[in-house]
Amino acid sequence: MRIALIHALKHSIAPIEAAFAATWPQARLMNLLDDSLSADLARDGALNDAMTDRFLALGDYAAATGANAILFTCSAFGPCIEAVARAHAPMPVLKPNEAMIEQAATMGKRIGLLSTFPPTLVSMPPEFPSRVQIVPKLAEGALAALDRGDRVTHDRLIVEASKDLRDCDVIALAQFSIASSAPLVAEATGRPVVTTPDSAVEKLMRLLKAMA
Repeated sequence: MRIALIHALKHSIAPIEAAFAATWPQARLMNLLDDSLSADLARDGALNDAMTDRFLALGDYAAATGANAILFTCSAFGPCIEAVARAHAPMPVLKPNEAMIEQAATMGKRIGLLSTFPPTLVSMPPEFPSRVQIVPKLAEGALAALDRGDRVTHDRLIVEASKDLRDCDVIALAQFSIASSAPLVAEATGRPVVTTPDSAVEKLMRLLKAMA
């Protein structure tokens, strides 16, 4: 099976490759990176038709390479990804967070949502079922630290922010780029932690095996 991975942040590549290596090493991966997507969203402050058109073009390219499924790895572009999914049905096209949302919603009613990218905390909460309460939390400065190559500071800021979520039933790490900090967050909060890469790989594997 060939899986196209489409990224808006370079930091997302290593976590998803690690998740596939651990859970589904037989999958053949293809990476597409356009880091101007996240920069342009941060500049514009909202998704627009031009952004959707860019996502559709990326989806068309991935499908043309023979991909059996597409997984997007940046969590702030939900409506754009939904447009790609409609265009390429019945091929599985997954938003990065949908599998994690499904998993987290079975683990409690109060879900802490931890992110380092502010637009994610706007776009992602409405994707959760209405029966759960979302407690959003931004780890300020963590993404900038990661951009500088300072993972120690990145992880420290995430851990500090996570301590405000200790009254939640479960903590959801909203981005692929922070998945590796899951053990640190679990230790700091004493709460179960779910991540986007692991949940996404497991769901893709189920979907594609069911279609085989």
